[in-house]
Amino acid sequence: MSKESYDVIIIGSGPGGYVCAIRCAQLGLKTACVEKGDTLGGTCLNVGCIPSKALLSASEKYDEASHLEKMGVKIGKIDLDLKTMMTFKDSVVEANTKGIEFLFKKNKVDWLKGEGSIAKKGEVKVGKETYSAKHIIIATGSDVATLPGIKIDEKKIVSSTGALELGKVPKSMALIGGGVIGLELGAVWRRLGAEVTVIEFMDHLMPGMDKELSKEALKLFKRQGMKFKLSSKVTSAKSSASGVDLTVEPAAGGKAEKLKADIVLVAVGRKPYTENLGLDKAGVELDKRGRIVTDNHFKTSAEGIYAIGDVIAGPMLAHKAEDEGMVLAEMLAGQAGHIDYNLIPGVVYTHPEIASVGKTEEQLKEDGVQYKTGKFPFMANGRARAMNSMDGFVKILADAKTDRVLGMHIIGPEAGTLIAEGVAVMEFGGSAEDIARTCHAHPTLEEVVKEAALAVAGRPIHI
Repeated sequence: MSKESYDVIIIGSGPGGYVCAIRCAQLGLKTACVEKGDTLGGTCLNVGCIPSKALLSASEKYDEASHLEKMGVKIGKIDLDLKTMMTFKDSVVEANTKGIEFLFKKNKVDWLKGEGSIAKKGEVKVGKETYSAKHIIIATGSDVATLPGIKIDEKKIVSSTGALELGKVPKSMALIGGGVIGLELGAVWRRLGAEVTVIEFMDHLMPGMDKELSKEALKLFKRQGMKFKLSSKVTSAKSSASGVDLTVEPAAGGKAEKLKADIVLVAVGRKPYTENLGLDKAGVELDKRGRIVTDNHFKTSAEGIYAIGDVIAGPMLAHKAEDEGMVLAEMLAGQAGHIDYNLIPGVVYTHPEIASVGKTEEQLKEDGVQYKTGKFPFMANGRARAMNSMDGFVKILADAKTDRVLGMHIIGPEAGTLIAEGVAVMEFGGSAEDIARTCHAHPTLEEVVKEAALAVAGRPIHI
């Protein structure tokens, strides 16, 4: 017999799950959220986005403090207190997870503590208890992807979770994977003193992003002291008393070489977390990559069961999951919702930051779309000079006939914030001319976006 009945039960309290739960409750639906962890927030808040950004911010300040003489700031010897930095990181995580717990109470969302699974149609089992619901939403997120023959022990061979908990700065660190996770965590430990080597299977960093951003990022990261082995693959990694022994081969085949590192970070992506949910018995279909198959309304192949976030197709990004949670909640309440998946921004929180939205040049060429390009460097911006942060550029891609913005790509200071203007303009079908004709405050970094828009028409002012 069911213990209690709900309109909606969500399995998973990450960004997609908790946002969906709160919005469902706001819309008058009796809502519960299942979470097996000790805290709410899922991977993102506990061992992902939030703790990594705390360490990125702290390590960036540490690194910056060592190079302020040019601006007339003399500090003297800079010391690192890693234990205190980790305590700061943990306090940020705690504040955020407690914040979600408060929001659940405020909005009358019940937290069902334990591991959830689908017992049968309309029923969710949590521990020994069973609850009924008109709608069941799977928002269980993703887990660390691994490589064959490489065992993650979270001591010497670590995932992103282990890389956030290191007790001391390693002398050397090898990163398997040149994507967002590897580059961000590599940046943290490089700033704190580790010698970092990135091993990437592709011939460029950040697969999927505009290649001009990738090329510029590689140049800047090398200048910062990071080392790279592109078009390479790790075929073995074995721990020993003195560290980890790696075998690295060319991606296209060839002679192998040996590397040694104190710590190896496996950052080859993530995989949907769909284990122990009872999906097969419930009749929920998965695709070849283990993702839950859904229609445009997030419905699975099983009646009354929906899925959002990392467990379905699309970029594995917290803000994508949040938007899906919001839209699904409103659909369940009888409202309309919409997401343009071409307009989900991607951000890499290195220094400089890297951000992208819309089509890349490579995609436009592949699709045969005629386009115009406008690019403007931060070096020519007064505010960037005043900040002593002049690396990078803003690039805008616009339709050659209509001038509609098709993509915006940024590498430079505060790129993750600046990209929002591109997302907003593209959401409303705006043009490069719309950006160019919009007044931007001076002196600000946002002026680089305006100048890039002016450059689309060949009329930038400050270069």
